[in-house]
Amino acid sequence: MILVTGGTGLVGAHLLYQLIISGEKPIALKRTSSDISKTKKIFSYYSKDHETLFNKIKWIDGDILDYYSVLDAMDGIKNVYHAAASVSFQSSDKEGIISTNVTGTTNIVNAAIEKKVEKLIHVSSIGALGRATANGIVTEETYWSSKKSSVYSTSKYHAEMEVWRGIAEGLNAVIINPSIILGPGDWSTGSSKLFATMYNGLKFYSTGTNGFVDVEDVVRVMRMLMKSDITGKRFIINSENVSYKDFFSWMADSLCVPRPKYKATRLLSEIAWRLLWMRGLLTGTKSTITRETAITANQNYYYSNNKITKEFNISFLSVKNSVKKNAAFFINDNNNSGN
Repeated sequence: MILVTGGTGLVGAHLLYQLIISGEKPIALKRTSSDISKTKKIFSYYSKDHETLFNKIKWIDGDILDYYSVLDAMDGIKNVYHAAASVSFQSSDKEGIISTNVTGTTNIVNAAIEKKVEKLIHVSSIGALGRATANGIVTEETYWSSKKSSVYSTSKYHAEMEVWRGIAEGLNAVIINPSIILGPGDWSTGSSKLFATMYNGLKFYSTGTNGFVDVEDVVRVMRMLMKSDITGKRFIINSENVSYKDFFSWMADSLCVPRPKYKATRLLSEIAWRLLWMRGLLTGTKSTITRETAITANQNYYYSNNKITKEFNISFLSVKNSVKKNAAFFINDNNNSGN
């Protein structure tokens, strides 16, 4: 039996779809307040028979912050995919981020050990990796430092430490560190929101570089790792390192909107996040641009995928083609919504 956490998120929902069409019968742990219609929507992107496929998921109510509900969920479970996480770069969300990402992972690891689960795949982030200096390449061995790290990055690092602790205690586990994941889903949150932002008229592009990967490739690697004998390792999952200028240009072209014309310098970004923060105080809304995201968008980060490509001799969908594919999903949704 297979247990999936985070089944209403981008990675978890795509994973559930792939498991279902492969003939598996996954169990998905969700909170009672979770909106599972998001998962059904993702199924609809890939199959006309999405209702039938979606109904094959066995949903069980629980909470990764409640150890005993996690323990109950792992009864008879052989493999666990832990994809549940809180993603935010808002300092005000610190308590919730730490609780979900660290305490939640602690509970998953402890329950997996107690229930003698055969293998765990933990979805981490490139945020838990160190930052190479002088435009160097980040690998799985690049040392992480708490200096200038966001709350989210810090939480993912400490979550990984719990997995490594579990490995030391005898748990078979593998950690993956995906770069920025591109895929269709909730267009109002996460990386998917970039498509909506561009469609609605993004005027500025930032000067940095980052790694990107398609969600279907992330899920494909997760399943390959689960089926393998590999344990006690971590892998960067990254397709390409692309400048934000190229990335935004490809996105604009795919959405048939004008490309961003103005360069968002570091100074302009610093001013922008402060103004948006002040506006948020007045309106009670949270901006997607924070101090952390403004800094990151103007840095050049390069991530190596050599370790995973050598392990499985695989190739990834190009970022340009991933953008084109997911922009088509967005346009279709936008047209069907009547906007």
